[in-house]
Amino acid sequence: MGIVEPPPRKILVVEDEPAIMSGIKDTLEMEDYEVLTATDGQEGLKIALEEDPDLVLLDVMMPKLSGFDVLRKLRENRIRGAIIMLTAKKEEEDKVRGLKLGADDYVTKPFSVVELLARVQAVLRRTEPPADPLTEVVFHDVKVDFDKLEGTKGDRPLQLSPRHFKILRLFVENPGRVISRNELLDKVWGYDNFPTTRTVDNHIVQLRKQIEDVPSEPKLITSVRGVGYKFNGDVDPED
Repeated sequence: MGIVEPPPRKILVVEDEPAIMSGIKDTLEMEDYEVLTATDGQEGLKIALEEDPDLVLLDVMMPKLSGFDVLRKLRENRIRGAIIMLTAKKEEEDKVRGLKLGADDYVTKPFSVVELLARVQAVLRRTEPPADPLTEVVFHDVKVDFDKLEGTKGDRPLQLSPRHFKILRLFVENPGRVISRNELLDKVWGYDNFPTTRTVDNHIVQLRKQIEDVPSEPKLITSVRGVGYKFNGDVDPED
């Protein structure tokens, strides 16, 4: 049998300026993306919820619904895809507003094709789920079943909340990589909950109490000063 090629990544472009829309669409299609289009916020929201694209390129200044309104509604509906805002505004508060509402990145007009493609590719890489998600893993003397939300350290059951398991899963899927507090907030809590980085630190303390030999001297989840945390365990998937 031949190799089955994965389907092209699906990108929705929500943009009301025809020339910009045409340029973005042609550029993305030349890179073999499947491109959907919408010319107002209301239509963009409808297509995004129906088609579940991998990425939405969303203009801020849109008729019927603004880009911010569409962004808010998409995150309320837990759309899985990434969102990049397209804006002609340079004010810092607009960029911050978009990121707080759940945007993954933003591009300020006028932008080059090279910059846009770089942003698209970077966001898709960052948000792409693992090809083979881990369900059961073993590291050190800890065994975890993420589907059942159960685990043990030695013979002792782990006392962890579903959110703790979600944090731990993010760590074991990214061993050796520094994960920032903001990334933990985005991927575990979601933008619409607006927790603080202190919330992350408190959950890490509780998680360490369950999986570390000496919680006050952690070896599995170590702090990276001013950034976040790193998981140092040798993970063995369970068959």
